[in-house]
Amino acid sequence: MNITEKIASELNVASARIQAAIDLLDDGATVPFVARYRKEATGGLDDTQLRTLAERLQYLRELQERKQTVLSSIEEQGKLTDELRQIIAAVDNKTVLEDIYLPYKPKRRTKAQIAREHGLAPLAEALLTQPDQNPETTAQSYLNDNVADSKAALDGARAILMEQFAEDAALIGRLRDKLWREGEIQATVLEGQESAGEKFKDYFNHREPIHSMPSHRALAILRGRNEGILALSLKYQPDDTPLSEQSIYEQLIAQQFGIADMGRAADRWLRDTVRLSWRAKIFLSLELDALNRLKENADQAAISVFAQNLKDLLLAAPAGRFTTIGLDPGIRTGVKVAVVDDTGKLLETATIYPHQPRNDWKGALTILIHLVKQYKVQLIAIGNGTASRETDKLAGELIRALPDYQLQKIVVSEAGASVYSASALAAKEFPNLDVSLRGAISIARRLQDPLAELVKIDPKSIGVGQYQHDVNQNQLAKSLDAVVEDCVNAVGVDVNTASVALLARISGLNNTLAQNIVNYRDQNGAFANRQTLLKVPRLGSKTFEQAAGFLRIQGGDEPLDASAV
Repeated sequence: MNITEKIASELNVASARIQAAIDLLDDGATVPFVARYRKEATGGLDDTQLRTLAERLQYLRELQERKQTVLSSIEEQGKLTDELRQIIAAVDNKTVLEDIYLPYKPKRRTKAQIAREHGLAPLAEALLTQPDQNPETTAQSYLNDNVADSKAALDGARAILMEQFAEDAALIGRLRDKLWREGEIQATVLEGQESAGEKFKDYFNHREPIHSMPSHRALAILRGRNEGILALSLKYQPDDTPLSEQSIYEQLIAQQFGIADMGRAADRWLRDTVRLSWRAKIFLSLELDALNRLKENADQAAISVFAQNLKDLLLAAPAGRFTTIGLDPGIRTGVKVAVVDDTGKLLETATIYPHQPRNDWKGALTILIHLVKQYKVQLIAIGNGTASRETDKLAGELIRALPDYQLQKIVVSEAGASVYSASALAAKEFPNLDVSLRGAISIARRLQDPLAELVKIDPKSIGVGQYQHDVNQNQLAKSLDAVVEDCVNAVGVDVNTASVALLARISGLNNTLAQNIVNYRDQNGAFANRQTLLKVPRLGSKTFEQAAGFLRIQGGDEPLDASAV
């Protein structure tokens, strides 16, 4: 089964549709463009399906590339058989591929390799296949200049068998799956960390199945471990199990290699070899695998929630084109005020001190009344930070003082406003304005048009997810950027009013092209039609094809330019 057929099977979609989508993406088309304008080729695959397709395509191509590397390595060693080639060709998982490659993977000289060099491989094979032989007696036949006594010979033979057990791909796969299904993760507080780790007290003695642990708990205990508060371990049997009792995992290893305690001379030695293989080698590796899998699953779930929350925030209904006052609440430093017109253009700023320690309620109200009357303000946007409730009370009094203006007040999230205020983009937009006042402008604008304003902020700084600093940062950034891209292109933008930050998110465009569009607009006036975009420096026909349908021109020469047509 090739990559196209594999993805088609996973998505339950015809192979021809998948291949068409792959060809378009390989040709440079973006997901929003393919989802909207190439439905006839892909049979109507939506943006979610296309995102999944793109992710799987990357994974399977990386797997295919790794397979070639593995095959070349094994072939160079002269150990590649037709059967092994077929096994590797059928693998569809990176972890399984590495399990198969492990026995052939170049590595530092191990105890097992040294033992083989010293001629102890036949001893290991003899004890495994003929357990009726006495280990001590049999070992005497393998002494040489490098093997001083029977103990050294048996230690070498044991190292060989332990490596053999740990490199059996089929066995390790079964043990890994079983440990994931049945293992329990246990968190305990490290000695002396009770006070420092108070916030992790719920996990000071916590145990639950690893496969069903919710992402928020997984990320919490992993953070506790990283901060040196918690110790984590994976339990595979009850704590009161006698040390002498063979675990089910040891039994599976023994069964795989035909080892059984039947009272024969080498049975006990072989059983001890199995136990040591599991406890000192295999389990330690599989425990690490399980914790990594827990982290990956938790990351994926947390990033998914983050992405959905971001999408809901970006696609929140805009208040529309109304002159707006933005209030960035504060106590000691005052409430920052910004008035923007119906297009988001800054009209005036001020700072008022209605709260402690100045308590200039009357003076603050007077300033706000003046601004409302001067600019005919219609909306009041209040940030939800410190002193938000007190500032909301002030806005309520302002509304009552000016009943004829029919003012409305709305509390909006100010998450990320401070990040925007100190960004290079804000400095370029308002070079002569104090950083603190830029936040009030952002608050006003995000009420008018959440999407247009929030695209200026790094998605990770908008604050709509849990444990965002604990999850895989590359995956998080990639996922959130995809959400922003999908949201912007789902709505479309007015090419004559959009900022560089907003235009840069349009299908086919980047920061350079977005800046070129704005520069052309500033020099030549508003775009009269989409065809004029081809006059923008470095915006060629291929880019135009990708971007044009997502750029709107209101009141231009061509009525359809105001639509997605």
